[in-house]
Amino acid sequence: KMSALFLLLLVSVTGSVQERDPPRREPRRLSCVRCCGPSEQPVSIVSSRYARMSSDPAFSVPKVQPTIDITILKGEKGEMGEKGHPGAAGKEGERGLRGFNGRKGQKGQPGPQGHPCKQLYAAFSVGRRKPLHSSDYFQQVIFDTEFVNLYKHFNMFSGKFFCYVPGIYYFSLNVHTWNFKETYLHLMKNEKEVAILYAQPSDRSIMQSQSLMLDLQEGEEVWVRMFKRERENAIYSEESDVYIIFNGHLIKPAVE
Repeated sequence: KMSALFLLLLVSVTGSVQERDPPRREPRRLSCVRCCGPSEQPVSIVSSRYARMSSDPAFSVPKVQPTIDITILKGEKGEMGEKGHPGAAGKEGERGLRGFNGRKGQKGQPGPQGHPCKQLYAAFSVGRRKPLHSSDYFQQVIFDTEFVNLYKHFNMFSGKFFCYVPGIYYFSLNVHTWNFKETYLHLMKNEKEVAILYAQPSDRSIMQSQSLMLDLQEGEEVWVRMFKRERENAIYSEESDVYIIFNGHLIKPAVE
């Protein structure tokens, strides 16, 4: 029993000694703490954490800028300014595609009456019933029979065709030769030979012909003449029959 009491006394004394020891103080921190919020973290810790958050785009603070309502400051519309000088012409663009055909328009009013058209026809056919001998150096052939003479373009007195309608003409000359005599004629354009009709002397007479086309201008003439050389030159015909015929007509006028 004495040992148990001694042990109990020793435990109680030890506990009381421990209670008398002063409480230990916490070491002083170097950072300041706000007086109004002791539970908050130190400023150094908050500032370091704010620095890390500000560098992160997810936690960046948006910039706030003031805005002005322009409709409040907008004034009245001003007058139109003076017209400026025209600018230089630009480069020509590429040709565009062909467009679609438009709709058919309405029928227009009849136009004024035109002028009478110019005569675009010319034709003649003449003959000679009398024989002809060449006595001079050159002798013009005159015709005495008129088959066709449209608009009287062929002059029966001069034996020449006068061109009133410019264009392409066709001419033909048919004659009957004389036995044992030479036949030598020229188709003339103005004063120039353009074709020859020729037959040698023979004991038999024959029909001989020549034809050609000529491009005539207004005022030009076409006619026939005989040519004499050493031998006698002649063409045959009779009063009852026509053996000498000269024809011509317009094929295509120059202006249609």
